[in-house]
Amino acid sequence: MTGVYDLAIIGGGINGCGIARDAAGRGLSVFLCEQGDLGSATSSASTKLIHGGLRYLEHYDFKLVRHALTERERLWAIAPHIIWPLRFVLPHRKGLRPAWLLRLGLFIYDHLGGRKLLPATRTLRLASDPLGAPLHDVSSVGFEYSDCWVQDNRLVVLNARDAESKGADIRTRTRCTAARRESGLWRLTMQDADGGPAYTIQARAVVNAAGPWAERVLSSVAQVKAPGALRLVQGSHIVVKRLYEHDRCYIFQNPDGRIFFAIPYEEDFTLIGTTDRDFAGEPGAVRASGEEIAYLCEAASSYFRKALAPDDVVWSYSGVRALFDDGAANAQKTTRDYVLALDAGNDEAPLLSVFGGKITTYRCLAEDALERLAEVFPDWLAHAGWTATKPLPGGDFPVDGADTLTRHLRQDYPFLGERAARRLVRHYGTEARAILGKAKSAADLGCDFGGSLSEAEVRFLIAHEYVASAEDIVWRRTKSGLHMTAEQIAALDTWLEDFRRQMVASLLKQAG
Repeated sequence: MTGVYDLAIIGGGINGCGIARDAAGRGLSVFLCEQGDLGSATSSASTKLIHGGLRYLEHYDFKLVRHALTERERLWAIAPHIIWPLRFVLPHRKGLRPAWLLRLGLFIYDHLGGRKLLPATRTLRLASDPLGAPLHDVSSVGFEYSDCWVQDNRLVVLNARDAESKGADIRTRTRCTAARRESGLWRLTMQDADGGPAYTIQARAVVNAAGPWAERVLSSVAQVKAPGALRLVQGSHIVVKRLYEHDRCYIFQNPDGRIFFAIPYEEDFTLIGTTDRDFAGEPGAVRASGEEIAYLCEAASSYFRKALAPDDVVWSYSGVRALFDDGAANAQKTTRDYVLALDAGNDEAPLLSVFGGKITTYRCLAEDALERLAEVFPDWLAHAGWTATKPLPGGDFPVDGADTLTRHLRQDYPFLGERAARRLVRHYGTEARAILGKAKSAADLGCDFGGSLSEAEVRFLIAHEYVASAEDIVWRRTKSGLHMTAEQIAALDTWLEDFRRQMVASLLKQAG
């Protein structure tokens, strides 16, 4: 297969898919390949926050914090189904950062990024406030401030879907095995995971957005010298049964200088994380270690009245962040800002490599990436900035409209419970109706796989969201796996295998 594209992107995480969406919306022809599932590595292993990064103020990273704070409400506006506000409680703990310093940091946080809709910080008296009830061993003073939550994998997928709707060619489970400059273009060799024949494409420019594999793409695939070094940092999270009843999150200080979060998660659970430590090894094989799990349990137990042990962990996940190595003494102090390195000397076809970045600033990163490539292709600057206002699929409703959408969904589909309707809206927004269709009862949605996951939803995900396995569905597109048994997940995988066989048989029959 041969084709010529304006832009080929290697890597289907949030940065790659964000660039694909922006470029396709500007009228460029785009090819994106991802060796696994979209967002299956770093982009699905975040703390799932759209935030400025309060702790980065300590490192005087004001530019990054301002950038991220400005993006919070923009992203909320274009994806109010998968992004919504949260309030965070920051308790003061004696012997750590003083209360006046925390309040000063939060004052800067409130005023640095053009906050318009999110509520401002307020001071709490934790001894008398109900928000202090789940805690012990903190002083009486705390603070409550605003940030946002995101369904991280869905953000990746919706960017890819919107890119595809604008003409982008999105290839999952496709590895780029070679990339060479040839006659003013890039010639890239692709190999599908199913073992089919390799094929080549051509592109005027290449973006290396391979995250933890970015250096490998440069050295082994493109055979180009890396412009700098990556620092691979492992971040792990644990999920436990719900620790408290209210809807606030907590951000805690640890004596070792790290911070960690405790966040209400999937209605019945609490998400705790993250760790920050240097990583060496194969990024695709990263797992939360026993040491990290014990560390998070111990850290949480030092704040919550309910003590946690590793046996209380119902799920854990881990990812590797590829940060630009700025020479910081430890992983926690390494900058989370992104670096874009352009290789385009001697009139050669350009190669842009993406190092670092935060999920919150992915949209800005995409704009900056295309601006860098416009140094070679000036016409690529046309229509810059459009992604700041155009909603992602399913997000075409007001930022405060999710409850109304849920209520209307229940009115039109009375067999839906409140929780099931809310889950559909928080995953699919206005597209929830495309899943429910003309259903008059739960039985009309087909098989019930557990965890409120229906056959109708699975078929929607197959048709529109690039899924190929139960893991894609229950741990990335949704978090239904937390509410399903191992047997139910295995049954879903069996159903998917049968579905694929039926599809292949149907195609063969049509072919004669």
